[in-house]
Amino acid sequence: MSSEAGQQHPLGIYYKIWVLLFVLSTFSYLVDYYNVQGSMRWALVIIFMILKAGFIVAIFMHVVWERMALVFTILGPPVVLLLLISFMAVEGAYTEGTRFDYMGHDRNAVALGPNDIHHEDAGHGEAAEAH
Repeated sequence: MSSEAGQQHPLGIYYKIWVLLFVLSTFSYLVDYYNVQGSMRWALVIIFMILKAGFIVAIFMHVVWERMALVFTILGPPVVLLLLISFMAVEGAYTEGTRFDYMGHDRNAVALGPNDIHHEDAGHGEAAEAH
């Protein structure tokens, strides 16, 4: 499907994709409206985001009508980058789990805040007399 000079695309496909993008955006907003939480929320948001970006790149940037070599040139590097990021996420989770298991770190440990260290609930004079 090579593109030729002066090639016209039917306007109907642009309108259909525009409506589809509107529907996908509505679904994305409904995820927040219905207060979906946790990994389900992020999975749905990312799925809708990738679908919308894919339709925009394919239709509105005319990638669907380009030669396959150009498509791979444009879309190849981001796909490889996402693959490498997913490898890093898996390795990071493994490393964190190994540290908890073998170094004796507490998984439920909470970092101290300034109030825990400085006892800011007491006045300056009272804190000095208490010590």
